[in-house]
Amino acid sequence: MKLYVAPPSPRAFKVIALANYLGLEYELKPLDLAKGDQMRPEFAALNPNKKMPVLEDDGFVLWESNAITQYLASKKPGAGLVPEDPRRRAEVNRWQFWEIANWDPPCAALVWEQGVKKLFGMGEADQAEVQKAETNFRRFGEVLNSALKGRRFVTGNDLTVADFSIGAWLNMSEFGQYPMTGFGEIGRWYATLTELAGWKKSIVALPR
Repeated sequence: MKLYVAPPSPRAFKVIALANYLGLEYELKPLDLAKGDQMRPEFAALNPNKKMPVLEDDGFVLWESNAITQYLASKKPGAGLVPEDPRRRAEVNRWQFWEIANWDPPCAALVWEQGVKKLFGMGEADQAEVQKAETNFRRFGEVLNSALKGRRFVTGNDLTVADFSIGAWLNMSEFGQYPMTGFGEIGRWYATLTELAGWKKSIVALPR
């Protein structure tokens, strides 16, 4: 099994951390996005969207990070990361859809504007984009923070793939200067994730 990824991207991290947590064997195929590895014909043949991550497993090719997490979890069903009960599984799916639709965009915008631009000397952050992203981060952060009250993990007291999907973005909270004030439940939950052996193993130090 091969994982084409660009660490430390949260979209890559969720996949790597989950594979490590489950103890799956894989070959890491790092991509340098700054050099345009994702645009190369051989990679585009795997994912015509020219984005990572991509999984290749004995001729089966899968893209979209959350789809990959569910596929990886299916290899170790006993771990319970994708529940068998239809309603519990639907809740996990709901939170993964929520992550892509609502959590990913503001987090990614803050990382780009307040982290990546500075790192690569790409000029000042677009303050209109920062303000928009911070507004949406707070809006959806309140949703997540409220959902976590009385719960150890996102969907209850059991760890699921949804925790990996949503939590991966918090690795970038300092780099992207997320407005984290008032989100104590999120902080408590994220601290729990960082203690997972698979999570620790997958962390990549961010450049400063």
